[in-house]
Amino acid sequence: MKAMRILIVEDEPGIVRFLERGLVAHGYQPLSADNGEDGARLAVDETVDLVLLDIMLPGLDGQEVLKRIRARRPELPVLMLTARDNLQNKVGALDAGADDYLTKPFAFEELLARIRALTRRTDQPRASLIEIADLHVDLLSRRVWRGEKQIELSSREFALLEYFMRHPGQALSRQQILSAIWDYAFDPGSNVVDVYVRYLRRKIDRPGESSLIETVRGVGYRFDPPQNA
Repeated sequence: MKAMRILIVEDEPGIVRFLERGLVAHGYQPLSADNGEDGARLAVDETVDLVLLDIMLPGLDGQEVLKRIRARRPELPVLMLTARDNLQNKVGALDAGADDYLTKPFAFEELLARIRALTRRTDQPRASLIEIADLHVDLLSRRVWRGEKQIELSSREFALLEYFMRHPGQALSRQQILSAIWDYAFDPGSNVVDVYVRYLRRKIDRPGESSLIETVRGVGYRFDPPQNA
Protein backbone atom coordinates (compact mmCIF):
# COMPACT_ATOMS: atom_id res chain seq x y z
CA MET A 1 0.00 0.00 0.00
CA LYS A 2 1.38 3.40 -0.98
CA ALA A 3 2.41 5.61 1.95
CA MET A 4 0.34 8.73 2.41
CA ARG A 5 2.29 11.91 1.58
CA ILE A 6 1.92 14.74 4.08
CA LEU A 7 3.24 18.22 3.30
CA ILE A 8 4.56 20.17 6.29
CA VAL A 9 4.61 23.95 5.76
CA GLU A 10 6.47 25.23 8.82
CA ASP A 11 9.46 27.57 9.28
CA GLU A 12 10.70 26.29 12.66
CA PRO A 13 13.32 23.56 11.96
CA GLY A 14 12.83 21.89 15.34
CA ILE A 15 9.11 21.44 14.78
CA VAL A 16 9.70 20.16 11.24
CA ARG A 17 12.17 17.53 12.51
CA PHE A 18 9.74 16.51 15.27
CA LEU A 19 6.90 16.12 12.78
CA GLU A 20 9.00 14.32 10.17
CA ARG A 21 10.33 11.76 12.67
CA GLY A 22 6.89 11.06 14.06
CA LEU A 23 5.20 10.79 10.68
CA VAL A 24 7.86 8.45 9.29
CA ALA A 25 7.57 6.27 12.39
CA HIS A 26 3.84 5.91 11.74
CA GLY A 27 4.18 5.03 8.08
CA TYR A 28 3.62 8.42 6.46
CA GLN A 29 5.86 10.04 3.85
CA PRO A 30 6.57 13.67 4.81
CA LEU A 31 7.88 16.49 2.67
CA SER A 32 8.36 20.04 3.85
CA ALA A 33 8.57 23.70 2.94
CA ASP A 34 9.84 26.47 5.23
CA ASN A 35 7.96 29.36 3.62
CA GLY A 36 4.52 30.12 2.22
CA GLU A 37 5.50 30.44 -1.45
CA ASP A 38 7.12 27.01 -1.58
CA GLY A 39 4.37 25.50 0.51
CA ALA A 40 1.63 26.72 -1.83
CA ARG A 41 3.58 25.51 -4.87
CA LEU A 42 4.21 22.03 -3.46
CA ALA A 43 0.60 21.66 -2.34
CA VAL A 44 -0.77 22.22 -5.83
CA ASP A 45 2.05 20.76 -7.96
CA GLU A 46 3.02 17.66 -5.97
CA THR A 47 0.96 14.58 -5.20
CA VAL A 48 0.22 15.17 -1.52
CA ASP A 49 -2.66 13.73 0.51
CA LEU A 50 -2.79 16.23 3.40
CA VAL A 51 -1.15 19.53 4.42
CA LEU A 52 0.00 20.58 7.90
CA LEU A 53 0.09 24.36 7.56
CA ASP A 54 1.46 26.85 10.07
CA ILE A 55 -0.35 30.20 10.24
CA MET A 56 2.77 32.30 10.91
CA LEU A 57 5.12 31.94 7.93
CA PRO A 58 7.70 34.14 6.20
CA GLY A 59 6.50 35.59 2.92
CA LEU A 60 2.96 34.38 2.42
CA ASP A 61 1.20 33.69 5.71
CA GLY A 62 -0.76 30.51 6.29
CA GLN A 63 -4.16 31.96 5.40
CA GLU A 64 -2.91 33.23 2.03
CA VAL A 65 -1.33 29.83 1.34
CA LEU A 66 -4.65 28.23 2.20
CA LYS A 67 -6.47 30.49 -0.29
CA ARG A 68 -4.10 29.39 -3.05
CA ILE A 69 -4.56 25.73 -2.15
CA ARG A 70 -8.35 26.05 -2.11
CA ALA A 71 -8.33 27.77 -5.52
CA ARG A 72 -6.48 24.83 -7.12
CA ARG A 73 -7.21 21.83 -4.88
CA PRO A 74 -10.42 22.48 -2.94
CA GLU A 75 -10.67 18.85 -1.80
CA LEU A 76 -7.17 18.64 -0.24
CA PRO A 77 -7.37 18.26 3.58
CA VAL A 78 -5.56 21.09 5.38
CA LEU A 79 -4.85 21.08 9.12
CA MET A 80 -3.69 24.45 10.43
CA LEU A 81 -1.02 24.64 13.15
CA THR A 82 -1.15 27.76 15.28
CA ALA A 83 0.59 29.11 18.35
CA ARG A 84 -2.24 31.62 18.71
CA ASP A 85 -4.37 30.07 21.42
CA ASN A 86 -7.40 32.27 21.08
CA LEU A 87 -10.81 31.60 19.64
CA GLN A 88 -10.77 34.37 17.04
CA ASN A 89 -7.75 32.93 15.24
CA LYS A 90 -9.11 29.39 15.38
CA VAL A 91 -12.43 30.52 13.91
CA GLY A 92 -10.52 32.55 11.32
CA ALA A 93 -8.58 29.45 10.24
CA LEU A 94 -11.77 27.44 9.81
CA ASP A 95 -13.55 30.26 8.00
CA ALA A 96 -10.60 30.60 5.64
CA GLY A 97 -11.13 27.00 4.55
CA ALA A 98 -9.07 24.88 6.94
CA ASP A 99 -10.52 21.46 7.70
CA ASP A 100 -9.17 21.49 11.24
CA TYR A 101 -6.67 23.27 13.50
CA LEU A 102 -4.29 22.33 16.29
CA THR A 103 -2.72 24.72 18.79
CA LYS A 104 1.00 24.43 19.59
CA PRO A 105 2.31 22.78 21.65
CA PHE A 106 0.36 19.60 20.96
CA ALA A 107 0.69 15.90 21.71
CA PHE A 108 1.73 13.92 18.64
CA GLU A 109 -0.99 11.33 19.34
CA GLU A 110 -3.60 14.07 19.01
CA LEU A 111 -2.11 15.14 15.69
CA LEU A 112 -2.27 11.54 14.45
CA ALA A 113 -5.92 11.30 15.51
CA ARG A 114 -6.75 14.49 13.60
CA ILE A 115 -4.92 13.19 10.50
CA ARG A 116 -6.83 9.91 10.66
CA ALA A 117 -10.15 11.74 10.99
CA LEU A 118 -9.43 13.98 7.99
CA THR A 119 -8.15 11.18 5.76
CA ARG A 120 -11.10 8.92 6.63
CA ARG A 121 -13.35 11.54 5.10
CA THR A 122 -11.29 11.82 1.91
CA ASP A 123 -11.10 8.01 1.60
CA GLN A 124 -14.87 7.71 1.42
CA PRO A 125 -16.36 6.50 -1.90
CA ARG A 126 -17.68 9.92 -2.84
CA ALA A 127 -16.30 13.27 -1.78
CA SER A 128 -19.88 14.51 -1.55
CA LEU A 129 -20.76 12.01 1.19
CA ILE A 130 -19.94 12.37 4.89
CA GLU A 131 -20.56 9.27 6.98
CA ILE A 132 -20.10 8.88 10.72
CA ALA A 133 -21.54 5.84 12.46
CA ASP A 134 -25.04 5.36 10.98
CA LEU A 135 -25.49 9.02 10.03
CA HIS A 136 -25.06 9.82 6.32
CA VAL A 137 -25.02 13.28 4.73
CA ASP A 138 -25.02 13.73 0.95
CA LEU A 139 -23.70 17.22 0.25
CA LEU A 140 -24.84 17.27 -3.40
CA SER A 141 -28.44 16.20 -2.93
CA ARG A 142 -28.54 17.74 0.58
CA ARG A 143 -30.17 14.61 1.97
CA VAL A 144 -29.59 13.10 5.38
CA TRP A 145 -30.20 9.57 6.68
CA ARG A 146 -29.95 7.99 10.12
CA GLY A 147 -29.69 4.32 9.29
CA GLU A 148 -32.43 3.66 6.73
CA LYS A 149 -34.55 6.64 7.76
CA GLN A 150 -34.30 9.83 5.69
CA ILE A 151 -34.41 13.04 7.74
CA GLU A 152 -35.73 16.34 6.45
CA LEU A 153 -33.66 19.34 7.53
CA SER A 154 -33.92 23.05 6.89
CA SER A 155 -30.95 24.69 5.14
CA ARG A 156 -29.64 26.07 8.45
CA GLU A 157 -30.06 22.73 10.22
CA PHE A 158 -28.24 21.02 7.34
CA ALA A 159 -25.33 23.49 7.56
CA LEU A 160 -25.12 22.99 11.31
CA LEU A 161 -25.07 19.19 10.99
CA GLU A 162 -22.42 19.35 8.26
CA TYR A 163 -20.26 21.56 10.49
CA PHE A 164 -20.56 19.16 13.42
CA MET A 165 -19.74 16.18 11.20
CA ARG A 166 -16.64 17.89 9.83
CA HIS A 167 -15.37 18.32 13.41
CA PRO A 168 -16.26 15.06 15.19
CA GLY A 169 -15.16 14.75 18.78
CA GLN A 170 -14.23 18.43 19.11
CA ALA A 171 -15.67 20.74 21.74
CA LEU A 172 -17.05 23.63 19.69
CA SER A 173 -17.97 26.91 21.36
CA ARG A 174 -21.20 28.71 20.59
CA GLN A 175 -19.17 31.60 19.13
CA GLN A 176 -17.30 29.20 16.87
CA ILE A 177 -20.55 27.67 15.61
CA LEU A 178 -22.24 31.03 15.21
CA SER A 179 -19.36 32.46 13.19
CA ALA A 180 -19.23 29.43 10.91
CA ILE A 181 -22.98 28.99 10.28
CA TRP A 182 -24.50 32.44 10.72
CA ASP A 183 -21.42 34.50 9.78
CA TYR A 184 -21.81 37.33 12.25
CA ALA A 185 -20.20 38.33 15.54
CA PHE A 186 -21.33 36.55 18.66
CA ASP A 187 -23.92 38.31 20.77
CA PRO A 188 -23.71 36.96 24.34
CA GLY A 189 -27.47 37.42 24.63
CA SER A 190 -28.27 35.33 21.56
CA ASN A 191 -29.49 31.76 21.99
CA VAL A 192 -29.82 30.97 18.28
CA VAL A 193 -27.17 28.20 18.44
CA ASP A 194 -28.96 26.50 21.34
CA VAL A 195 -32.28 26.77 19.53
CA TYR A 196 -30.95 25.14 16.35
CA VAL A 197 -29.07 22.44 18.25
CA ARG A 198 -32.39 21.62 19.90
CA TYR A 199 -34.12 21.48 16.49
CA LEU A 200 -31.37 19.22 15.16
CA ARG A 201 -31.46 16.88 18.13
CA ARG A 202 -35.19 16.37 17.71
CA LYS A 203 -34.61 15.19 14.16
CA ILE A 204 -31.43 13.10 14.33
CA ASP A 205 -31.63 11.60 17.83
CA ARG A 206 -33.57 8.44 18.66
CA PRO A 207 -35.97 8.20 21.60
CA GLY A 208 -34.38 6.60 24.64
CA GLU A 209 -30.82 6.98 23.32
CA SER A 210 -28.14 9.53 24.21
CA SER A 211 -28.01 12.57 21.95
CA LEU A 212 -25.46 12.56 19.13
CA ILE A 213 -24.74 16.18 20.09
CA GLU A 214 -23.34 16.37 23.60
CA THR A 215 -23.50 19.54 25.69
CA VAL A 216 -20.06 20.58 26.97
CA ARG A 217 -20.65 22.61 30.11
CA GLY A 218 -19.12 26.08 29.94
CA VAL A 219 -18.01 25.62 26.33
CA GLY A 220 -20.71 24.62 23.85
CA TYR A 221 -21.29 21.31 22.08
CA ARG A 222 -19.50 18.18 20.89
CA PHE A 223 -20.68 15.90 18.07
CA ASP A 224 -19.57 12.44 19.16
CA PRO A 225 -21.82 9.59 18.00
CA PRO A 226 -20.93 6.05 19.08
CA GLN A 227 -19.06 4.28 16.29
CA ASN A 228 -21.10 1.13 16.78
CA ALA A 229 -24.39 2.98 16.27
